[in-house]
Amino acid sequence: MSKYNVTRRGALKTGAAAGAGLALPTIFTASSAHAFTNEPTGSTVTLGFNVPQSGPYADEGADELRAQQLAVEHLNGEGDGGMLNTFSSKALDGTGILGKKVTFVTGDTQTKSDAARASAKSMIEKDGAIMVNGGSSSGVAVAVQGLCQEAGIIFMAGLTHANDTTGKDRKANGFRHFFNAYMSGAALAPVLANAYGKERRAYHLTADYNWGWTQQESIQASTEALGWETVENVLTPLASTDFSSYIAPVLNSGADVLVLNHYGGNMVNSLTNAVQFGLRDKMVNGKQFEIVVPLYSELMAAGAGENIKGVLGSMNWNWQLTDEGSKAFVKSFGEKYGRPPSNSAHTCYAQVLLYADAVARAGSFAPCAVVEALEGFEFDGLGNGPTLYRAEDHQCFKDVLVVKGAENPTNEYDTLEVVEVTPRAQVEYPPNHPMFGGDEASLGECNDGA
Repeated sequence: MSKYNVTRRGALKTGAAAGAGLALPTIFTASSAHAFTNEPTGSTVTLGFNVPQSGPYADEGADELRAQQLAVEHLNGEGDGGMLNTFSSKALDGTGILGKKVTFVTGDTQTKSDAARASAKSMIEKDGAIMVNGGSSSGVAVAVQGLCQEAGIIFMAGLTHANDTTGKDRKANGFRHFFNAYMSGAALAPVLANAYGKERRAYHLTADYNWGWTQQESIQASTEALGWETVENVLTPLASTDFSSYIAPVLNSGADVLVLNHYGGNMVNSLTNAVQFGLRDKMVNGKQFEIVVPLYSELMAAGAGENIKGVLGSMNWNWQLTDEGSKAFVKSFGEKYGRPPSNSAHTCYAQVLLYADAVARAGSFAPCAVVEALEGFEFDGLGNGPTLYRAEDHQCFKDVLVVKGAENPTNEYDTLEVVEVTPRAQVEYPPNHPMFGGDEASLGECNDGA
């Protein structure tokens, strides 16, 4: 039987007890005694942290969970307060949320949509979670966001980069702080053209699920607009660990750039294989062969080691930023865990604070009140500069980072360097953009679950 690793305030639940959630109905209704799903009536409120604790994105999930735990401590008045001290909104005061102490439960998404839904469902139905946060896969995010919409629960997405999350699959009860594939393309393409020229031929290897598809589409569109040609796009299974058979055909394709639309362990393995095949040492079409990693994380860069040197990509946030919010978060995280946080940790930490703040400003845990408080909310002090939670699609808009692998790292965490901070205006787009579902895309109605 599948193991969902759902923790109830510290107690591990496995086996039949965890799997029993699969037999429960998929349509949720609030108790007649409550106004909305899992309305907290005691002295505590429970949040659900649903992250990959196993599978190809487990490193990202571990860092997300560290950040979520730190956020709970800060909400409850423990530690130094972190970004609560720099957040432009001052609705939170370290006494929990609306006077209730914050507790949490966790689940293992396994980077599988079915497992993620099952663990989120268990947290909602068995543990009374009123909000779900986390994940490091867009396939998981879309699945869990849909579940939370049905349940009348707020979903504060973790690391999800596919356009679909706030595009064709957007939901009124779901919100994304992380940037998306379109934004990566808009930020990265001009830097690539400047660094490598406008007459380039690109070969794409793409993770075969919704993130990979929209990432590839976005990078292709943005680079072709500047003169690049796309030679080939080859889909690779998410479960792949050896990409040698996919790298070999690149050598005979006439391409002079390899774009790795991979993430986590997939990217580490595919980049390693590409370097083993000597791609970075070759001259093709009279040009030095280059590799691009559109979406970066510090954990991926560390795993790839020296292979990452000089390779360009984009990020949502980086621990080396010098704004007051970033410095406060890095200090808190570093003192607790002995290492700087990843950008996946940052977005989950920010999402927990943003949810709690919205509840405090609304004066209610009711999902529709939280939705109203978050829609159109403008804030600062959480890294990335002034940020907007757009009402039409629940996507955050903020500055985007272009980074590259550090040529001369000074320590094990100094793996990436910021090349450019792309201003928010350069990565903005209309809510009905064709890559995001066009005029057919709709949030629908918020659901309190009552």
